Amino acid sequence: MQDILEAIMAAEGSDQPARELAGIAGLPVPETYRGVVVRADETRMFDGLATRDKDPRKALHVQEVPTPELGPGEALVAVMASAINYNTVWTSIFEPLPTFKFLQRYGRLSELTRRHDLPYHVVGSDAAGVVLRTGPGVTKWKAGDEVVAHCLSVELEDAAGHDDTMLDPQQRIWGFETNFGGLAELCVVKANQLMPKPRHLSWEEAASPGLVNSTAYRQLVSHHGANMKQGDVVLIWGASGGLGGYATQMALNGGAIPVCVVSSPEKAELCRKMGAELVIDRTAEGFRFWKDEQTQDQDEWRRFGERIRELTGGDDPDIVFEHPGRETFGASVYVAKKGGTIVTCASTSGYLHQYDNRYLWMHLKRIIGSHFANYREAWEANRLVALGKVHPTVSRTYALEQTGQAAYEVHRNAHQGKVGVRCLAPSDGLGVRDRELRSRHEDAINRFRGH
Repeated sequence: MQDILEAIMAAEGSDQPARELAGIAGLPVPETYRGVVVRADETRMFDGLATRDKDPRKALHVQEVPTPELGPGEALVAVMASAINYNTVWTSIFEPLPTFKFLQRYGRLSELTRRHDLPYHVVGSDAAGVVLRTGPGVTKWKAGDEVVAHCLSVELEDAAGHDDTMLDPQQRIWGFETNFGGLAELCVVKANQLMPKPRHLSWEEAASPGLVNSTAYRQLVSHHGANMKQGDVVLIWGASGGLGGYATQMALNGGAIPVCVVSSPEKAELCRKMGAELVIDRTAEGFRFWKDEQTQDQDEWRRFGERIRELTGGDDPDIVFEHPGRETFGASVYVAKKGGTIVTCASTSGYLHQYDNRYLWMHLKRIIGSHFANYREAWEANRLVALGKVHPTVSRTYALEQTGQAAYEVHRNAHQGKVGVRCLAPSDGLGVRDRELRSRHEDAINRFRGH
């Protein structure tokens, strides 16, 4: 592994990094590597505890694991950096169910997928790094290519997936519903998960957008989601967070009018730094959408809708970008304009949504479920990053050994934007190839740092 890292680091000072990295093809593949895992024999460790009291630091372990053989259409990537997503938090606290159920189901599909059904699960759904090897049938990528990976793993043997790969019956989220994920020194991906690494970004910056940026693109921009147009008023919950931070940028880029909902003055300031003008600090303004665990407060829905109209000059949201779930969903349905769209994913505050159907049915509103993104959507979202139109939202990074702490920060919502993890990269700031493009966007790239 050290030889691989040295070969990648040799490109740092080179005026021809691609030539330096091409030599990786001649290096042997390590028999083992370090990965962040959860273990099958620990899935009951949090029994009896409330969700908020379950500690990812106790369940996530860094351990040496065997390097799997590559199958057709796959690639082995040396991971320089990864990032924390909510699915890693869910995996680490074994909610809504242990991910070993996913691995067992995948393992029954074929002889090749049986590799994934193991007593440990290498987690992580983001990665930036360098291709080490490709399996039979891979022609687009080669050893030495600098890449990022999106997290759609799909078999594409069923007709249902060929209009939209997210509808394939064998669609899975890599590193969550499959093994050999990105929080590791090596990872195994399908070649159609790979995309070019944005050349002006460091490894940890390039790794951080993958899952959330692609998710936001499908949810907000794609015709599979809200199909946002210029002038749309877009209500964005958690607008400075890992998902909302990208939705805010896309709304602004697309000529829409974001109304950013946040929970602190610091988060409000981050939204303004991104260029948003309409911001609601729901903590400061005291919005409480539930009277108790069973009863929502419709007066608060109305007050919230009035506040939005006050900011927009009388307009209701054309689109509500919804991901908190249970806590906010009733309010989201209520405040959307007549004929408007509520597009939803994630449900980080709870999966069981309640809303008053009168405000949906009688006002001809639509609820659209959105889940990650297909390859085309992920590619387009990554292209926006590569062009410097959308910027990473990394606030802090941790070493691989500190992944448990990184996941704990996300679980406790004690973070802004995205939390990165350095896998093989020994420090932040490495891997930048296009200094000129970076210099034009330096402030935007770093605006979440230290928050």
